[in-house]
Amino acid sequence: MSGAGRDGARTAGAHRDPGLQPERTRLAWRRTTLSATVAAVLAVRAALHGGATAVGAAVSALCCLLWLGFLLVAQFRIRRLDRAAPPALTPRLAAAAVLGTAALAVCAAALVV
Repeated sequence: MSGAGRDGARTAGAHRDPGLQPERTRLAWRRTTLSATVAAVLAVRAALHGGATAVGAAVSALCCLLWLGFLLVAQFRIRRLDRAAPPALTPRLAAAAVLGTAALAVCAAALVV
């Protein structure tokens, strides 16, 4: 009985669906985009809550631009994952996503504090 279980495990591993990894990556990009959206909305809300100031409006606009940039990178990557053999993420796009996310977090934190 235990031998059959081992063979079953080997058989399941041999027939692994190659579409699962791109699907998990696509879902991770969407989850991260949702988190960036929440951060941007909360940052704008914090900036406008006590009354609009010029600095608050400028940082809110920057947050929105950073969010839009991240959204474009994420959409580009999600579309590329729809291919039969999706190419690897280029270092340039990876750097844009990381820097955009970090800058959005810094702007949102500046507005909250």
